[in-house]
Amino acid sequence: MTEDDFTIKLTRDQALVLSDWLDRMIGTAEFDGLVDQDRAVWSPIYKVSGTLETSLVEVFMPDYGARLDAARERLLDTLGEVGRPCDRTAAETAAKPPDSR
Repeated sequence: MTEDDFTIKLTRDQALVLSDWLDRMIGTAEFDGLVDQDRAVWSPIYKVSGTLETSLVEVFMPDYGARLDAARERLLDTLGEVGRPCDRTAAETAAKPPDSR
């Protein structure tokens, strides 16, 4: 590894979930449009995606879906409330003035 190289360590669960997500997202209009705002980002995205795709043997196993679901659940358990979408309906209801009828 040279001075310019950079290493990120992921757990197998993180790698599996990220690999699946990238596989599903790359090529969608929403994802491509976002990344195209800074085309240089394609370089690391392809590097990460390719490395994950060629390193994860789980991708080729017949029970891939079950393994992915289990990995996703373990990661969600460790996140707690981090990244949960806000309950906008409750927030919007609280912000509305009372009905003046």
